[in-house]
Amino acid sequence: MSKELKEAVLSLQNADQFKALALEVFQYQAKENPVYALYLKALNTNTKEVKELWQIPFLPISFFKSHKVLCKHAKPKLVFESSGTTGMQTSKHYVADPDFYKVVSKKIFEDVYGKLQDYTILALLPSYLERENSSLIFMVQHFINHAQSTSGFYLHDVESLVKKIKAALLEKKKLLLVGVTFALLDLAEKYEIDLSSVIVMETGGMKGRRREMIREEVHALLKSAFDLKKVHSEYGMTELLSQFYSKGDGLFSGPIWAKILSREVNDPFSKGTNRETGIINVIDLANIDSCCFIETRDLGKINVNNRCFEVKGRLDHSDVRGCNLLIA
Repeated sequence: MSKELKEAVLSLQNADQFKALALEVFQYQAKENPVYALYLKALNTNTKEVKELWQIPFLPISFFKSHKVLCKHAKPKLVFESSGTTGMQTSKHYVADPDFYKVVSKKIFEDVYGKLQDYTILALLPSYLERENSSLIFMVQHFINHAQSTSGFYLHDVESLVKKIKAALLEKKKLLLVGVTFALLDLAEKYEIDLSSVIVMETGGMKGRRREMIREEVHALLKSAFDLKKVHSEYGMTELLSQFYSKGDGLFSGPIWAKILSREVNDPFSKGTNRETGIINVIDLANIDSCCFIETRDLGKINVNNRCFEVKGRLDHSDVRGCNLLIA
C-alpha cells in the first residue's frame, strides 16, 4: 500500500488530487501508525467523519522526541536526528525508504532551481557535519553526488572554500553556496566577496554560536558583505521529508504534495486552516511511512492565494533548532 501511495504522491497534478490523496493517506495512517492512532483516539476522533483537510488532527512535533512515529509495516533503514544542545532530548525520524527521500528532495530542488548537474555546490555546514544522522547532510550529500565534480563540504578550512568560490566564478560556473546561518555570517565578517552571481542559501540556525537575529537583519548583513540582491533560504526539519525554498524576502513555497496550514496560537485544537497568521501545521505527503500531518512549533504568516508563507519565529519555551529558525 505504501508503495502505491508514494507513486501517487509523485504523480500529483493539482489541488483536487492533493485533497483526495491527503484524505486517503489520513485513513491509511490512522490505521497503520500506532502512535497517530492512539493520538486520534485520545482526541475522540471519528475517522470516518473526516472529509475535509481542516478536520484532520495534526500530531504535535514533540511526539518525534518521545515516541517512534512509524507505520506498522515500515522497517527503518536509517534514523534522522535533530540537533540539540547537550542533554536536550532530540527528535528522531525513522526512515524506511531513503531512496524515496532522495527522489523527493531532488525533485523539489530541481523544480525550483533546475538540474543539479549544472551546479557546483559548496556546503558550509559545520554544526551539521560535526554530528551524525543529520537529514540536511544526507540531502546535501545526495545533491553533491549529482552536481559538478568540484562540489563539496567545508568544515573549518574556510580559506579553501573562498579559493574554490573564486575559481568557480572565474570559470563562470553555476554556483550554489549553502550554509548554516552562523557560518555564513562568520564568512561575511572575514571576507568581502562579490557573490552577486552566486545563489547564497541559508538554512537557519545559530547553534549557540551567535546571538539569535531576525531574518531581515541576517539577510541585510549577507547582502552587504557579498553584494547580493537576494538571500535564498531553505525551510525543513528532521520530522519532514519535504523541503520548502525561498528565493528571497523569506517567502517560502513547497512541492505540490505538501501544504502549509495554520491554527490559533492559543488553541491547539482550533479548527480551520486559512488563518493568515498562526502556528504552522504541515501536510507532507512524503511522510507516508511516518506521519504526514505535523503540528510544528513555528509561527508563520500564510499567503493562501500564492501558496507561500513566512516563518516568523518560535512559540515561547520551544526548542531553538535549525532549518531556518531566525527569531527576534
